[in-house]
Amino acid sequence: MRLPDKIETERLTLRPPRPADSGPMTLYAGDRRVAEMLEHVPHPYPPGAAEAFIERAAAMRAAEHVWVMDAGRIDGPEFIGVISLKPGADNAVRRRLGYWVGPPFWNTGYASEAAAAVVRAARAAGAEHLDARVVSGNEASAHVLINAGFVETGEEEFFSVGRGAMTPHRLFSLDLTEKARP
Repeated sequence: MRLPDKIETERLTLRPPRPADSGPMTLYAGDRRVAEMLEHVPHPYPPGAAEAFIERAAAMRAAEHVWVMDAGRIDGPEFIGVISLKPGADNAVRRRLGYWVGPPFWNTGYASEAAAAVVRAARAAGAEHLDARVVSGNEASAHVLINAGFVETGEEEFFSVGRGAMTPHRLFSLDLTEKARP
C-alpha cells in the first residue's frame, strides 16, 4: 500500500519526521502523561531515543508510515505529535493507527484532524481495515477514534513500557471497504 509522504489538512501538514523534530519529540514523549498512554515509549525517555525513532521511521518507510503533525504553515509549532500506520494482522489490507500529541496541544482537535486525514489516505490507498487501541481510561484518545468512524470491538491487555506493566486497552476497528459505507 502506497501512502503519501505528505498529507495536508486545514491546519496541519502531516510529513515524515526530520532531525529537527528530535528536541520537541524528546520533550513531549518524555512527559510521563504521554508515556503512560503509549505502549512502546519508556519513561524516563532516554537520551537519543527521538533520534533513533526518526532514523527508524525513515528506514522503515516502505512498510510503516510515520508522520509528524506540523502546524508551521499556519504559524503554529512545527511539531505537535506523531501519527502512524503500521502493518496489521493482514499486511496487505489491514493497518494499525497510532498517534500521540504533546500536552500543550491536547484538546485542540489536532489529533482528530490528523486521524481523519490518515483514514482518508488509507482508504484512497486501498486499505480495507484499520485497527487501533487506547489505554483504558484515555477517553480523549477514544473520542478521536470514534470521531474518525472507528467502533469499539473489545478490550485486551498489552505491556506498557512507560508504566512497566500489563495495561488494559480498548480495541477499535474501522472497515474501509465499499460495503461498509452507508
